[in-house]
Amino acid sequence: MNFINVNGTKLHYRFDGAEGLPVLVLSHSLGTDLSMWDLQIPEFTQHFRVLRYDMRGHGASETAPGPYTIEQLALDVVGLLDGLEIERANFCGISIGGMIGIWLAGHVPDRLMKIALCNTAAYKGQAEVFNSRIESVLKGGMDAVVAGSLKTCLSASFHDKAPNEVEKLRRMVLATSPEGYAASCAAIRDMDQRGTVCRITVPSLLVAGSEDLSMPPSVVQSIADQIPGAKYLELEAAHLSNIEAAEPFTAEIVKFMQ
Repeated sequence: MNFINVNGTKLHYRFDGAEGLPVLVLSHSLGTDLSMWDLQIPEFTQHFRVLRYDMRGHGASETAPGPYTIEQLALDVVGLLDGLEIERANFCGISIGGMIGIWLAGHVPDRLMKIALCNTAAYKGQAEVFNSRIESVLKGGMDAVVAGSLKTCLSASFHDKAPNEVEKLRRMVLATSPEGYAASCAAIRDMDQRGTVCRITVPSLLVAGSEDLSMPPSVVQSIADQIPGAKYLELEAAHLSNIEAAEPFTAEIVKFMQ
């Protein structure tokens, strides 16, 4: 396992793919870890040197005191690139990872080649919803939110069709630090990047899930509409389109990034 100190926090990261290939950074969703990208790795590594990491408060990375902000989580990516001496990279983020991507594209576009923003939003609001979730997880641990997370992230039909993937996700959620999860919920709660989206000029792909109730297609489409030349893709999936629609998701990311 590889670790690096970034902005005062120890982050876990992993490289896959040959040196010399263009770097593709993958940023995972809330309550998961870098292994949520496992289905993409065999194909991605044919074209990219893939850099995955566990965001602070998740996976094997350190749980720094919260609350976090999207800017803070995005600066962790900048620090990761700096520490690993990577000048520019492609970036693909899903859910909160996509929110991180919005910040990066709006503030440090010179560090990016292309970005894929998946199942994400520039603004969520709903402070009472996130406050309730924070309270629940700090009192009851990840057991208090795992059922809801699984229901939101993957459609009912996928639960029936791919129980092994559902179980893998369940284990990821339960292994997440409750404090890290709560601190990251606060980052989403407090985020408002509606003024940032319109500044993005980095070549962008927006990916939505047709059954995503958390980040509906209309929300993702609205981001695409504000970015000059952005491409929009809608897949038959709920919130974690990279898992539920793994094959088309992977193929379209490769096609766009190349």
